[in-house]
Amino acid sequence: MELYLQFGYGMMEHCRHLISEWGGGTVVLSPRDMSDKQLLTLASGITGIPGGRVLVDPQFYLPHADHERLCSHDYWPCDYDTGAFFQGSAVKELLRKILALNDAAGSSEIILPGLLATAIDDVWLETERTMLEGARQLAGDRSVIATIAVGADVVRNQDQVASLLEAAPGWKSDGFYIVCEHPNGKYIVEDPNWLANVLDLAAGLRFSGAKVILGYCNHQMLAASVVRANAICSGTWMNVRSFPPEKFSSTYEAEIRQRATWYYCPQALSEYTIPFLDVAWRQRLLARMAPSPALDGGYARRLFEGPQPTTVGFSEQLAFRHYLHALRGQVQALDSASYDEARAATDGLLDGAEDLLRTLSTAGVRGQQRDFSAAIDVNRAALALLDSMRGPILRRRWRSLD
Repeated sequence: MELYLQFGYGMMEHCRHLISEWGGGTVVLSPRDMSDKQLLTLASGITGIPGGRVLVDPQFYLPHADHERLCSHDYWPCDYDTGAFFQGSAVKELLRKILALNDAAGSSEIILPGLLATAIDDVWLETERTMLEGARQLAGDRSVIATIAVGADVVRNQDQVASLLEAAPGWKSDGFYIVCEHPNGKYIVEDPNWLANVLDLAAGLRFSGAKVILGYCNHQMLAASVVRANAICSGTWMNVRSFPPEKFSSTYEAEIRQRATWYYCPQALSEYTIPFLDVAWRQRLLARMAPSPALDGGYARRLFEGPQPTTVGFSEQLAFRHYLHALRGQVQALDSASYDEARAATDGLLDGAEDLLRTLSTAGVRGQQRDFSAAIDVNRAALALLDSMRGPILRRRWRSLD
């Protein structure tokens, strides 16, 4: 499994820096957050780095969206009619323009538009099929990746997921870009059925021979390593580590709210504001929160060099880069030779986090809404459900999923 960078507000320099530092990697570009010119300039910069790749997320989840930057792109339809759009030439024009944008950006794989599903019904399934058929006629030999964007209630409904898994493999897409809304807008999901169904969906699509990319993820989706997802995507702000559909509205202003600086403690699977690191420092626990050498890109080092953390100037820029560098290291560390090895590695990550969180919590060191304590059992339950549904076939087919 790989970590792709999910582009979000203010991430241009972060992407250039991290892809250079890592010696390559993939950025999923966001038309919502860039003009055409900015998008193509960044794409050129990323593909100019050895090993650098870009994908373009069309973000056509809500065709009636009114976010000014998103709607300003050439491919966005000026007059979207729900009933007629997929029956005539309009959808072909949309696809033609999206392919042209991908050509200009230098993307070798084409992420197709996909509407946000509030139900897996015949109408939604037909739009997915129409997108794929149209793209196949235009894309030539390039890989096409179908977008599966689903609302939280759909994900929690096992029958709805089963309907999707029955239909999607028949589309014979080269890959799937899966975007799942979190229940109740939660950053860390506390519903084990939601997480189990996301993993089940990813597993079922992998068994069809397709590539699976999970978009808009945070560290909770490290669990996707047990289904051999090809990649998870994450970024800086919370709205690129989870999927709030309302971000495509002109009234959405999450970027300028609650701009606290957070340190990600990878071994606790939790994030902490810097004043809570002061508490850990006073309780002589700060050293236990430092990242291991394998996950330390030097971005957070100053927090653990002796002085009180709030005095060392740990910036938002360093916090974002540390999060993504550490998450990439965790993704790489979970690469496993078998399903049982992957489960053991994931279980070990949860066990270690639980032990450390218990110690930190007792000492008053808490991650508030980014504390993973409540999610430990959520992830365990989801993995147990997955094991009962998919464990035997994952054991048998693990190596064939490379």
